[in-house]
Amino acid sequence: MPSSAHFTPQVFEFLSELEANNTRAWFEANRERYLLYVKEPFLRFIADFAPQLGKLSRNYTADPRPVGGSFFRIHRDVRFSPDKSPYKTFAAAQFRHIQAKDVHAPGFYLHLQPGECFAGAGIWHPDGPTLSAIREALVEKPRRFDAAVAKPEFQRGWKLSGDSLQRPPRGFDPAHRLINELKRKDHVAVARLTEDEICSPRFLASMATRYQATVPYIRFLTEAAGLPF
Repeated sequence: MPSSAHFTPQVFEFLSELEANNTRAWFEANRERYLLYVKEPFLRFIADFAPQLGKLSRNYTADPRPVGGSFFRIHRDVRFSPDKSPYKTFAAAQFRHIQAKDVHAPGFYLHLQPGECFAGAGIWHPDGPTLSAIREALVEKPRRFDAAVAKPEFQRGWKLSGDSLQRPPRGFDPAHRLINELKRKDHVAVARLTEDEICSPRFLASMATRYQATVPYIRFLTEAAGLPF
């Protein structure tokens, strides 16, 4: 394990200033700070986390490439958004399944943002067939799902989150005991993180432990989606 922290408080100082000065001119004037305090440390974290992720599952990857890897680009896609701010005000990475094509697939997630840091595990905005397959798995294997989310280490650190339907999905029993899970449009678990934890030399080890607690949950989702865990 690394003996020094990957991240320093400067990552949050930079992101706070970016939120207040979200322009291309400001970013270009501060690009070196972005590279020094945000992008390069995150890429080092991803590279160092890869062996730990491999212990959780050989089918998930931590890819430290600066483009096309686990790290999310800082530029926003503003084509269809009324908000034309050019940059994201957070730094993030997704350690996704090796068969995944995009972020709407099983994965582990890490999000750094001043006052809003968290880890995630699961599937965000799955496509229709995948969502239907998860719902079928919930009906067919309810006890397995129960066991995955009832483990003490999961209950202590993680909370199920994401968007849900207002009404039960068509074709499913409204009285099913897992109806709240069947109504979900996202299947994700979230663990809140502190800036002090992120800036600690033990952050990589603590994230490996946190993600370990989600393995039964994400295994359930991965296999429900027809993918090997």
